[in-house]
Amino acid sequence: MELVLAIAIGVLFSCGIWLVLRPRSFQVIMGLMLFSYAVNLFIFITGRLWLDKPPLTTQPGPIDPGLYADPLPQALVLTAIVIGFASTALYLVVLLGSRGLTGTDHVDGKEREKQE
Repeated sequence: MELVLAIAIGVLFSCGIWLVLRPRSFQVIMGLMLFSYAVNLFIFITGRLWLDKPPLTTQPGPIDPGLYADPLPQALVLTAIVIGFASTALYLVVLLGSRGLTGTDHVDGKEREKQE
């Protein structure tokens, strides 16, 4: 299972790098989203995969940490998903505004010079 997740993280990250290096703004945004997915998976995996283990306990007395899942990576990933969604929405609004002003979504603007 760890090998499959490591390969998935590597594929997401490498596809994100490829998209970030593309000349169009929308592809750069998609690459940043893939980066965030790869980082979210990495953070989630650092908490280990537990099956049928509760994240919290209400029992008094000493606690055996081996019996419970770590809730911190889950909380971090949930927060990262919300922040990533908000920043992606902001990027898309800025992208649409710049496309409306320049007429292109090229990062360097060379496509508009070719059209004129």
